[in-house]
Amino acid sequence: MSEIIKSEAISRRRAFSLFGKAAAFAVAASTTALTVSDAEAQTAGMTRRQERRTGRHERREERRTGRTERREERRGTDTTTTGTGTGQKQ
Repeated sequence: MSEIIKSEAISRRRAFSLFGKAAAFAVAASTTALTVSDAEAQTAGMTRRQERRTGRHERREERRTGRTERREERRGTDTTTTGTGTGQKQ
């Protein structure tokens, strides 16, 4: 009879110890999992941001190129010079 009681007491101690270790591990694992999830989400967000930025730069460059071409067509001349003339007609 004493062996059963002694065995139960050890089992309870081990059970509580195991339960405590499992709880500590669960807390540590969930914290690590959240940190990894945040890092992945941030990376995905950064990727989307870079894609949007690249698109904006491309559209801006297209607008500038189109504006320059339309200006050249209106003026009927090639405007590749910087306009350093004296302003007098010859």
